[in-house]
Amino acid sequence: MFPRPISNGMNAGAFIDEESKSLSEVHSSVNVPPPSGSFIRKLLAFSGPGYLVAVGYMDPGNWATDLAGGARFGYTLLFVILISNVMAILLQHLALKLGIATGRDLAQACRDAYRKPVRIALWVMAQIMIIACDLAEVIGSAIALNLLFHIPLAIGVVITAADVLLILMLQKKGFRYLEALIIALISTIVVAFGLEIFLSKPEIAAVLAGFIPTAAIFTDKEMLYIALGIMGATVMPHNIFLHSSIVQTRRYERDLPGKKEAVKFATIDTVIALMGAFFVNSAILIMSASVFHFSGHADVNDIDQAFFLLSPLLGTTLASIVFALALLASGQNSTLTGTLTGQIIMEGFLNLKMRPWIQRMMTRGLAIIPALAVIIFFKDFGVGKLLILSQVILSIQLPFAVIPLVMFTSSRKRMGDFVNPIWLKIVSYFLATVITALNVWLIYNLAFS
Repeated sequence: MFPRPISNGMNAGAFIDEESKSLSEVHSSVNVPPPSGSFIRKLLAFSGPGYLVAVGYMDPGNWATDLAGGARFGYTLLFVILISNVMAILLQHLALKLGIATGRDLAQACRDAYRKPVRIALWVMAQIMIIACDLAEVIGSAIALNLLFHIPLAIGVVITAADVLLILMLQKKGFRYLEALIIALISTIVVAFGLEIFLSKPEIAAVLAGFIPTAAIFTDKEMLYIALGIMGATVMPHNIFLHSSIVQTRRYERDLPGKKEAVKFATIDTVIALMGAFFVNSAILIMSASVFHFSGHADVNDIDQAFFLLSPLLGTTLASIVFALALLASGQNSTLTGTLTGQIIMEGFLNLKMRPWIQRMMTRGLAIIPALAVIIFFKDFGVGKLLILSQVILSIQLPFAVIPLVMFTSSRKRMGDFVNPIWLKIVSYFLATVITALNVWLIYNLAFS
């Protein structure tokens, strides 16, 4: 799929000048304890980037597939969520290792490795990916505002643009403030779905059985289709670019012991954060199964339906309100990280530096304009189609992020002592192949079914 990388002489110990640092305005801005510091203090210092990444694994794009999977097939597809989360942890580990070992994010690594035509093509695809990702988050936030406050969708889309100003304000105060906001919003989502699980009262034994694979997942065409949709919505390409950059916000020693320690604690941070995302995705499917599947509402497959059915089925308006609040937190969280990723991709691929507010307004505008156009001219029918289209575009882009990531982290010349061991190379290339094949299959079925 990709030409052979061009060697630029950069390896794990190469010097990175100030201008070429990823997100230079916040690079090495977060202090970490010295090597003699306690484990807990170090873990807290390195905690944060994993949660920004976890946002993409519980965004509004996941909700429709999880809701449909639970409503139609009960708890059966919980196994798919589990496998998807394991895949996500592996990919994010590779991404953070690339950033820490080389001092380059994935976009910069592609700029270093490939000739200009390939580089430009990858940038165009990545930019389309950001627009598609932003589109789903913007629409998700707008739907939440509409459900909670009856704000028209078009106005709700415009309101979401305010997150650009929020990022600028918080990042100016320090990257930790942005991380704190993200963690607070994630906590809101986790608490909300903890409450939804309590209200829906699922059967524990049946839930646990859902994490055991069954042959039906592979033999039932409709179930396999939704399973692939869950995988496609879970493993998000923009998170790979994001993670390889934001792990560099920590001020760790850029020598071998310092980098090894950074990889260790960043990986722990990632595992903990993505387990939170795993809980949220599982909770959405469990709630959908216990409330809709077993009450004869197997046709529920979108957010609006779920919102309006939750209250009468559970006997309390609190269920619908909490659901919509979680959606709002999810959508707004995702737009924050999506906008940040847009900056990383533009600076990384093109080495183009501009004022952050200009770059972020451009990224937000590219998502808001098509969303507004569809809402105004096609109303609710167009919004649903636009959400589906955004997931298809993300599926198309995924291999173009995963394959370079696996190639770079498997290169000793680039990674030095941090190169993937043989077992991890085999697993990573197998995973890249499976992801590519599954997404091709999903795209084919969306196009021709």
